[in-house]
Amino acid sequence: MPSDLTQYLDYALIAMLLAVGFAIVRLRNLFAVVMLTGVYSLLSAAWFVSLDAVDVAFTEAAVGAGISTVLMLGAMLLTARESEPAGKKRHWAAFAVVAAAGAALFFAIPDMPVYGDPDSPANSYVGMDYMDRTPNEIAVPNVVTAVLASYRGYDTMGETVVVFSAALGVMLLLGFGTGRREEDEEDEL
Repeated sequence: MPSDLTQYLDYALIAMLLAVGFAIVRLRNLFAVVMLTGVYSLLSAAWFVSLDAVDVAFTEAAVGAGISTVLMLGAMLLTARESEPAGKKRHWAAFAVVAAAGAALFFAIPDMPVYGDPDSPANSYVGMDYMDRTPNEIAVPNVVTAVLASYRGYDTMGETVVVFSAALGVMLLLGFGTGRREEDEEDEL
């Protein structure tokens, strides 16, 4: 089977994901860990683009790198800036999990279709059915938007509810709004 350049890009992205994963496990500074999880999400989004899943990449970049990073930074305000050292057993367990996940990813890369292959699963079967049916069933010119907004409307609404609930939870944890009540009570006196 001939290799193409995107396969090497996939190897490079997975290697970077593994490196960032190792760094996250090794660091004690929580700010650096939060920033690296944002980097991990952006690398994942780049990999999804390489896999021809642009809609998933956009969601990963917006939610994983954007909103989640902001929420974790907000939650970090309530904790210590440095984590306590973990025992040696815990380091080896984390290493084993990361190594197993990395090995599984490297093992799966050769089975991925070549970028732009018209016979790949993304470009045939259900995907082509959506391409054929969307202009007739839904008056939305972009097929990805039609799938997300119409065919998967409840799923998209559920994702929005989850993100809203997470933001609301962080706001409640941080105590937004409590200072305003105390100021209003002082003004009334």
